[in-house]
Amino acid sequence: MGFIYERKINYYETDKMGVVHHSNYIRYMEEARCAWLEKIQMPFALLEENNITIPVLGVSCDYKYHATYGDTILVHTFAKEYSGVRLTMGYEIKDKETGKLFLTAETKHCFTNKNIRPINLKKYSPEFSEKFQSLLENPQGK
Repeated sequence: MGFIYERKINYYETDKMGVVHHSNYIRYMEEARCAWLEKIQMPFALLEENNITIPVLGVSCDYKYHATYGDTILVHTFAKEYSGVRLTMGYEIKDKETGKLFLTAETKHCFTNKNIRPINLKKYSPEFSEKFQSLLENPQGK
């Protein structure tokens, strides 16, 4: 299933060659992840109200091609792995018009309380845990 986040590339996100700077793709993934959490009715504000944070542990990107100013990108965002303690999100960023693949990536996260102490979401908040579990997606099954 997953979620598609659409975004137009701004001029300030490009370098002298008119290409999106590689670091901006990480921002696009975060924007998409936040929009995905809102879509599934678990926005960061609600998680934080329940003393839950989801820090990023790692980012892995495979850059395939570059986006440029004026392009509209689609960020396919999906949950790949979930254990209750950790969450791995997957991403594919494509050109909306041509379908050209710009990037595949994943981010790894853990669940903590506001004091940044690790928690097991299955025990800490079964209702949130069940939601994450139900959203797992097999990226090869698309």
